[in-house]
Amino acid sequence: MDARPTAQLTDDDWLRVFSEADALGISFILLAGGEPMLRKDVIQAAGKRQNILFPIFTNGTFLNEAYLELFDKCRNLVPIMSIEGGKENTDARRGRGIYELLIRNMEKLQARGLVFGASVTVTTQNIREVTSDAFLKELSGRGCKAVIYVEFVPVTEESRELAPGDAEREYLKAELKRMRQELPEMVYVSFPGDEKSSGGCVAAGRGFFHINSHGGAEPCPFSPYSDTNVRDTSLKEALNSGLFRALRENGHLLEDHAGGCVLNEKRELVESLLALSLHS
Repeated sequence: MDARPTAQLTDDDWLRVFSEADALGISFILLAGGEPMLRKDVIQAAGKRQNILFPIFTNGTFLNEAYLELFDKCRNLVPIMSIEGGKENTDARRGRGIYELLIRNMEKLQARGLVFGASVTVTTQNIREVTSDAFLKELSGRGCKAVIYVEFVPVTEESRELAPGDAEREYLKAELKRMRQELPEMVYVSFPGDEKSSGGCVAAGRGFFHINSHGGAEPCPFSPYSDTNVRDTSLKEALNSGLFRALRENGHLLEDHAGGCVLNEKRELVESLLALSLHS
């Protein structure tokens, strides 16, 4: 919900953003999509900023020899491949044959000694499988070094039954504690579950923010609202946009919520703050 230009940011635009982030001391930038590996120019630009670690969230279908060579050369680029459990759950969500493709990708990455991770969308259907020792040991044995759990956020009423409820969140929280103690060979991250350890949601520049492909600075990917564009302003100025300040300073990011994404849950509030910022 921003005044979005039609053209996407160029690789030069992204390199400027990455350079400004480096100057600000930002050391971690996540590249996601859509499918970020469709923009090799952007990933090559990221590889030039060696002070910043770039996890690349990908479905793995575009991982070819040229990308393997790039990742070998630029070790700050870390592929994080989407996998939803075993073959049945992964292919059901990602498409037929994707699970076997991901396994082949892991073998190629491991053969080169490259660091990579896995991203798991947690639903009511796969939560038990993706937290099982069998699944985790399979990933670890193939060289995976990180597992990032992302809670499914429904965008339609039909998909709401896939969204974890309180019982599933408590289960995942307990399992994460167990994993970190019993299976320490990998790093485990839960989003948004780990936000409580940060005292609330870390969106809107409180800990991170999102830049869409057209340059709009948004509180987070689940809250696609913007009142400023990095085409027209510096990264430092974007961090202090009217919308971001209103969300941070009025305590909205610290409020209790039923689960999932607090800003997605409070869409009407975010829209009202955006309108105030755009007209101020």
